[in-house]
Amino acid sequence: MTLELELTIEYLALAEPFEIARGVITEIPVLVATLRDAQGRCGRGEAAGVSYDGETASGMAAQLEAVRARLHADLGPSELMQWLPAGGARNAIDCALWDLRAKQSGARAWELAGQSLVEPVSTAYTIGLGSEAQVRRMARAARHMPLLKVKADAERHLEMLRLCKEEHPTARLVIDANQAWDRSLLEKLLPGLRSYGVELIEQPVPRGTDAQLVGLSSPIPLAADESCTDRGSLRALQGLYQYINIKLDKSGGLSEALALAKAARQLGFGLMVGNMGGSSLAMAPAFIVAQHCRFVDLDGPLLLAADRQPAMAYAASRLHAPDAALWG
Repeated sequence: MTLELELTIEYLALAEPFEIARGVITEIPVLVATLRDAQGRCGRGEAAGVSYDGETASGMAAQLEAVRARLHADLGPSELMQWLPAGGARNAIDCALWDLRAKQSGARAWELAGQSLVEPVSTAYTIGLGSEAQVRRMARAARHMPLLKVKADAERHLEMLRLCKEEHPTARLVIDANQAWDRSLLEKLLPGLRSYGVELIEQPVPRGTDAQLVGLSSPIPLAADESCTDRGSLRALQGLYQYINIKLDKSGGLSEALALAKAARQLGFGLMVGNMGGSSLAMAPAFIVAQHCRFVDLDGPLLLAADRQPAMAYAASRLHAPDAALWG
């Protein structure tokens, strides 16, 4: 007996244009995978993919079309890992499988993952690059969010922090360079970053050039984002980064994300969970990973013009467990 697979490409409009070091985003194309068993029970998963690796919604759909005929009733995550590489396509179908197994068993997905209880988590809120007026407005509007994740590039960095602090003086800060710096600029910026109380620096240098961080003594921990995909990337990051940012689109689903979190903890890394953008359907499985993380960045739905229903409940920065009707 095979599982039926339905693939839908959706375009999620952002509430306003969002700028990072790599460009400006106005919408997020996502692939939604739905698995249906012989009894009509459905599981869904959403993936935005890894755009900087060239992933597109149509490309991810093509990857899943190639394995459609293999989707049998007893399908497990290990088979998906053999058939598909880490990335958005595997994320969509892996999360759909977790949702389906939860619907079939009557248990919640986190219970299937070995967690009897989940707690609300506090998410960061992301401030994109923009003009001074735009940054000030975004920071003012986020005064109810205790942790800001501030985007930066090679020219806009300390100024971004200054503007955010002037508008939201009590904010805790994380800065994300999205690969836009090099070691020299990082070392130059460290005193200023420290003076603003920055707690974490995400991916300061381009992936593949991480070795330039050898021997760096930073008073602020560094987090590998683009340089960390799945368990296979961890060894190369030891001694260079203190945290990793786990994203289900990078890891290829919840199954690998949980395994990555466990392996990273064993190697002494601190954990952050993030997202490539998306609706509550994409944040729901990441919420399980968030239970293990010090830093949580699952604000994707807060940046959208409209979320899907039922949506995950955000009470200011507090994100609550998803309703079973949404996922898991």
